[in-house]
Amino acid sequence: MYTICLVEDEKALANIIKTYLEKENFEVVTFDKGMDAINYIGNKVDLWILDIMLKDEVSGYDVIKKIKKNDDKVPVIFTSARDQDLDKIIGLELGSDDYLAKPFSTKELVLRVKNIIKRVYGEDERKVLFYEDYMVDTKKRMVLSGNNEIKLTTLEFDLLLIFLNNQGRTFSRDAILSSVWGEDYFGSDRAVDDLVRRLRKKMPHLNISTIYGFGYRLS
Repeated sequence: MYTICLVEDEKALANIIKTYLEKENFEVVTFDKGMDAINYIGNKVDLWILDIMLKDEVSGYDVIKKIKKNDDKVPVIFTSARDQDLDKIIGLELGSDDYLAKPFSTKELVLRVKNIIKRVYGEDERKVLFYEDYMVDTKKRMVLSGNNEIKLTTLEFDLLLIFLNNQGRTFSRDAILSSVWGEDYFGSDRAVDDLVRRLRKKMPHLNISTIYGFGYRLS
């Protein structure tokens, strides 16, 4: 899961952007003050979205300078309601990857985020997933715990990928049946319970919660 840090002092707009990004399976951290964002630098962030004008005396310009000093490869998108040409030129000079003038379409922002993530990190970046002490190679369909390989069946591995790519999301038994076995499967949903039980046994560090009467969620 890629982490987006959103620095935006308009709370309503920040909430809308956060909701749209989370629907695309991004993890979103939000700040409304520049100094709080600067203090967060050093944590894992795959892309920053910076408003230029913020509540405190620290501007988006100040934040990007600190970001690039810490890691000059992490991408940054600037947003601003001020003079477009001037802000865009300054932003590019400071190392921003894109610029959106307010008001903008949230869907367009999400699309630009996805395009930049794909361009900067490439498809291979998401072929290896990590959870606790597990390393999951999605291309080779291999799971390692330290130096030890955990042998999973095809169904077990497919279920694992669903959970890892959607951490925090609750899946009904019917949704898991359709995703793992296919929509043409007409067996009992008890097969899901058995598959989860087997996955828990082989990978005990997976924090799979049972949502009684509904389904399962990986926390």
